Amino acid sequence: MARLTTRLGSAEFSLQELIAQELQRIVNETGSRGATPQATLRRELQQLRDLGKIEFLGRGQYRLAAAPLFLPSAFPSKCVFVIGPRSTNADQPDTFYRLDEQWLMAAARAIGQWIVYQESGRGYCAIARVEQIVRDPQNQGVYLALLEPGSYLEFGRDVALSVEGKGVERRLFDQNGGFNERLSIQPVRPISDDDFNRILGFGLVDAEDLLPSDDRPGDNTNKCRENAADWGAPVDRATALVSRTLRDRQFRKRILEVYDRRCALTGIQFIDDCGRAEAQAAHIMSVEAGGPDRVANGIALSGTVHWMFDRGLISLGDDGKILLSRKLNDAESAKRLLHSDGRARLPEQETHRPNPRFLAWHREYHGLFG
Repeated sequence: MARLTTRLGSAEFSLQELIAQELQRIVNETGSRGATPQATLRRELQQLRDLGKIEFLGRGQYRLAAAPLFLPSAFPSKCVFVIGPRSTNADQPDTFYRLDEQWLMAAARAIGQWIVYQESGRGYCAIARVEQIVRDPQNQGVYLALLEPGSYLEFGRDVALSVEGKGVERRLFDQNGGFNERLSIQPVRPISDDDFNRILGFGLVDAEDLLPSDDRPGDNTNKCRENAADWGAPVDRATALVSRTLRDRQFRKRILEVYDRRCALTGIQFIDDCGRAEAQAAHIMSVEAGGPDRVANGIALSGTVHWMFDRGLISLGDDGKILLSRKLNDAESAKRLLHSDGRARLPEQETHRPNPRFLAWHREYHGLFG
């Protein structure tokens, strides 16, 4: 059965031809033309049916439950994947990218490569790495580029299509600076390493970017400055994209911006004399569990509330209601810390609010909120 299963992934023969050849193989190996080869073949076919690989049509006729996907041969390349305006809570840009069959050839180049997300008609907002491409089980003729878990990262700052009058992605502009709008909205297109690195250079923030842009006279700025990690010799910047330190910087920058550096559950906004916020950027679905570095998977919390949130002593309902664990030893003191109406203050823009998918994980993981 193993041989037949393997050969089902081949495009050389129809399924019925494969079955006939499998029967001949059994005959050759057993030296028998009686009932034994037929019984062996029926057993193999039944096993394939049990595995859901083939469907029985009657009278010895079978078909593949899902025809194997044969991707076109393509030279590997980083790519740009174009998405609509900020993905809503129903989308999963951190998990997969949906594409039509006409873009399959272009997307095949990105397997095993980093891609950049670009908002249609706008700039670049995130990166991820493509792991594989499969059929969309819900939509015939549609495919999913599955992203490597943990690779998705939203930039610390969005990158415009052009900066200081120069195109960031050179391919979109001609020698006279003319913009190719048609190419810019093409769902999938390759991108050079130079353009990819240029986008990262604009989009990734260093530690200094988390400080105020202007220092007040008399401030001792040295006591507040964080040293950025040295990139070392010139290399493809993609090699640093797995760094937890780099990722945390982007995540913190985004979260503190959309929450105005204020704890969502208490309203506290402590800022020191260097402009640094006390509020912290908390992942809702933990990084260890595969939670993405995405605004929709984050919330700004003060230190104490962050500690409680990570330990499952406090959580949120999909509607923003603050939930306290039954295991909290001093619920009354906790309530005095929180907004009096028991509701979190979330960003106005829907796509910046916590995604119900991640909130559900947090409640279920800690098993305390029903």
